[in-house]
Amino acid sequence: MENFKTKLNNIKTFIFDVDGVLTDGSITLTADGEQVRVMNIKDGYALQLAVKKGYKIAIISGGKSEMVRKRLNGLGITDIYLGSHTKIDTYNEFVATYDLDPNEILYMGDDIPDYEVMQRIGVPTCPNDSAQEIKDISIYVSNKKGGKGAVRDVIEQVMRVHGNWFDRDGFVW
Repeated sequence: MENFKTKLNNIKTFIFDVDGVLTDGSITLTADGEQVRVMNIKDGYALQLAVKKGYKIAIISGGKSEMVRKRLNGLGITDIYLGSHTKIDTYNEFVATYDLDPNEILYMGDDIPDYEVMQRIGVPTCPNDSAQEIKDISIYVSNKKGGKGAVRDVIEQVMRVHGNWFDRDGFVW
């Protein structure tokens, strides 16, 4: 079996969950019932740089927050699937739309709804505070928690393996 770093050579696409991956899973409720999430700025930097470098990025979340969509659109991400009740169906649609090779996909999830997708892709990963079932099928468990830099961790590792992390493009937001 190839090791984690070797598998990163093949990665062209990233797919991320939101709650527990791009956020720490906490939700603040406002007086009008809106759910507010907090995202890590370093994750955001890595996401926009990956988009700029030509990586395909998708977000698949059961949540429906339009604030999440607005933030991710602002980073250049256009394949945002919110309100996904069955992530495997959304994944299959995304892969078919772009004719993607599952072995060229890195997915980061943290809980049971991510399980089926993570079984079908080349590089299943998770934050270190993920559900045990997700850790068990991940070939890499970040040393970072969800919402605390786990997304940056995996994007940076892929881009370093590809030799395009710390270059001129990185100095411009």
